[in-house]
Amino acid sequence: MNQFQKILFEHWGYSQFRPLQEEIITSVYNGNDTLALMPTGGGKSITFQVPSLAKDGTCIVITPLIALMKDQVENLKNRGIRALAIHSGMNAREIEITLDNAKYGNYKFLYMSPERLATPKIRADIERMKINLIAVDESHCISQWGYDFRPQYLQIAEIRDILPDTPILALTATATPEVVDDIMEKLRFRKKNVLQKSFERKNLSYIVRNIEDKQLYLKKIAETTHGSGIVYVRNRKKTKEIAFFLNSTGISADYYHAGLSPEIRSHKQDLWKSGKIRVIVATNAFGMGIDKPDVRFVVHLDLPESLEAYFQEAGRAGRDSKRAYAVLLYNNSDKVKFEQQFKMAFPPIETIKTIYQSVCSYLGVAYGDGKGMAFDFNLIDFSVHAKIYSLTVLNALKILEYENYLHVTDEINSPSRLMFIVNRDDLYKIQVENKALDSFIKILLRAYTGLFSNFTNIDETYLAKFGHTTVDVIREYLIQLSKKHLISYIPQRRTPLLILDESRMEEANVRISPENYKFRKERYKNRMDAMINYALSTTKCRSQILLSYFGENNTYRCGQCDICKTRNELDISAYDFDRIVDELKKRLTDSEVKLSDIVNNINISSDKVIKVVRWLLDNGKIIENENGKLTWEK
Repeated sequence: MNQFQKILFEHWGYSQFRPLQEEIITSVYNGNDTLALMPTGGGKSITFQVPSLAKDGTCIVITPLIALMKDQVENLKNRGIRALAIHSGMNAREIEITLDNAKYGNYKFLYMSPERLATPKIRADIERMKINLIAVDESHCISQWGYDFRPQYLQIAEIRDILPDTPILALTATATPEVVDDIMEKLRFRKKNVLQKSFERKNLSYIVRNIEDKQLYLKKIAETTHGSGIVYVRNRKKTKEIAFFLNSTGISADYYHAGLSPEIRSHKQDLWKSGKIRVIVATNAFGMGIDKPDVRFVVHLDLPESLEAYFQEAGRAGRDSKRAYAVLLYNNSDKVKFEQQFKMAFPPIETIKTIYQSVCSYLGVAYGDGKGMAFDFNLIDFSVHAKIYSLTVLNALKILEYENYLHVTDEINSPSRLMFIVNRDDLYKIQVENKALDSFIKILLRAYTGLFSNFTNIDETYLAKFGHTTVDVIREYLIQLSKKHLISYIPQRRTPLLILDESRMEEANVRISPENYKFRKERYKNRMDAMINYALSTTKCRSQILLSYFGENNTYRCGQCDICKTRNELDISAYDFDRIVDELKKRLTDSEVKLSDIVNNINISSDKVIKVVRWLLDNGKIIENENGKLTWEK
């Protein structure tokens, strides 16, 4: 057992690494900048956690997802590994304490959101730490060619100015070839170095069905496929409707979306993971960080925005390497909805500027003020107040984020946090002098540990039960202690934060770059077109379409998707089928030819040629005109 295997076994209980993990670990341990491409569920976090544990010092982990950041920190703590996090939802005092702990407390991992990494104070503190690795998760976010570009990622490379010899590990589950090159360039890799696991999933059958009654077909899938499943839809209301429908047919189901409280979401996840609920119906908020190996089917009732998103979500099926199914249900109305969605995604530039001013006014920000300030932001409340459709607001905010005017955090629900700001001796004196507060302070100290060294998540409802009182009484005591400067108390927040990256500007000075606007619009359209082409394709293996999109060419047909299965019914080998298709495409593109002429001029069995021609006619790839001549459909 080498040192990496020993660490893996000691902390995670595994004796062997998954494919590619050890190569990545060895690469970064040896000081090499490394881009690791691993499909969803491939065990990305192990690839930076193990090499960092094998060295002195701390690993900085950069991720845009606050909820996932918190989960990973909690998971590491549960394994006895010291970890901290700094993100947009924290106040200055919390950040200061966390940085002090990171500098002097022998912590192995410091998770950080990209915008926090950019602040001068944090960079100055990092310079005084012993950093052994910089891990950049979701690294495709650094590329404007990618499907989830985040401008804050562009500043990450500036850390190389203060840590020039520290290796960077960039991680992503989905990246096209142009995005791969862009990631390495934007992160200033000293030498190109890509370690990639094939995106091929041999146990996953990709299926597309053109179905009018999607609910009925979903019921059929759930009834004929054993095991648990995930159903993805585009909006929150639909999650509830589909879950109700499945339950009414005797299939146990529940719904999940980002608008639910953390407690409810966690409870629903646990029910599904434990098998008490068989099917979870969700928006794309579900799945990140969830590794349930025995998912037998993932069904998309609506088209995802891109093949990247589809591949990630579909890839949550069959992680135990047993047969599983990724099913996309599509009909003609989906294309119309997609086109409407495209129009909504890019509001007119003047509308974006108007929304910017309305948001600043709604938040009470004066002109020339607000830079770096964070505000609770309820999108629905603002939309009602401004009388603007919420989806238009959301898409305008995305474009304003691209232009570095503001950004909105992904965290919707943040628990209350508390820390004592007096020492134990001073607190004891106050308890002796104030009997009314004494009993409440004792409740706090019995219910939670670590209140003098760190901000600790607290639950007012739990404290009320613990103290046999009401939540209102608990909150009143917390406010009293805060006013007396005994504690720092941050009440629970149930909305995202909107953070102004620049001071509020006059409307005439707000510039939305027409070039960037046009570029992003074109990229968005290209990704949507690729998704529609996947859904409409009737001749090419589904797996080959996906692999080609991610830069894997010269691959073999999977033999198990809906396209391959209909081909297999022809009783023609994959080699002969592809040869005939290539010949036909060559002869029929821009030409009209009779079937008899084709058969006589292709040196392959006429029976096979006729079978393939009929199949292509049935699937709309070849058209027969009134004169009986054939041409390739463009």
